Formats: sequence, C-alpha cells, structure tokens
Amino acid sequence: MKGLMGYVAGLLFGLGLAVSGMTDPARVLGFLDLAGAWDPTLMFVLGGAVVTNFVGYRLALRRPNPLFAVAFQLPTRRDLDARLVGGSAMFGIGWGLSGYCPGPAFASVSGISLPLAAMLAAMVVGWFIARRVSA
Repeated sequence: MKGLMGYVAGLLFGLGLAVSGMTDPARVLGFLDLAGAWDPTLMFVLGGAVVTNFVGYRLALRRPNPLFAVAFQLPTRRDLDARLVGGSAMFGIGWGLSGYCPGPAFASVSGISLPLAAMLAAMVVGWFIARRVSA
C-alpha cells in the first residue's frame, strides 16, 4: 500500500505541475527575469503550495498515525551544514540555468528535448558525485 500511495502522490504532483504550466522552463526563467518580461505565475504556484502544505500538515498531524503507515516520518535535524547549503546552492544554480527543477523535469520527459536531456544527465551525474563524496 505504501508504494501505491507514493505513486498516487507523485501522479498528483506531476498533474499539478502540468496543469499549472510549471513544466515549461520558459515560465520559470520568466519568473527569474526581474529586469525583463517578469512572469509572476510561479509565485502564485509556490504560494498555493505553501498554503496547502501548511493546512495539510496541521490536519494530518491531528491524527495518531498516517492512514497507510504505522507512524509519521518527520525530519528531526534542524542544523545547517555545508552539505545542505552546498546542495541548495547547486539546486538553485541548476534551476536558474535550465529552468527545470527535478519534479517538472521528470514530468516533462515525454516531450524530451536536448536541454531537458542535458539537465537530467547533469542531475544523474550529480547524484553519483554526491554518493561518492558522502560515502
């Protein structure tokens, strides 16, 4: 059941990305172009996600346990370290350069293009490097 619920959550997330137009890297790059033709759409999508997450967590955590698991799995670490800051910076730089973050990139794979393939390849290489460095 856990795998099925993960699939449903991923499908819902991908559908939300597609409906909101966030699989279009031009929209993301337009949001980052403050001095040019600024596109505020991403701000509304992110704001909607924050509000939904805020309300959803409060409702879900009122329950003694999740619907399809024994216990909630919440993060316990609250410190900032070099790996977190470095990974965040690499994520932001990659997103700014390509216009894709991992979710929309995977949701866009059916219409693969050379820039998308390059971004996905760079992401996979980054995963392997991160595993080597942390091992």
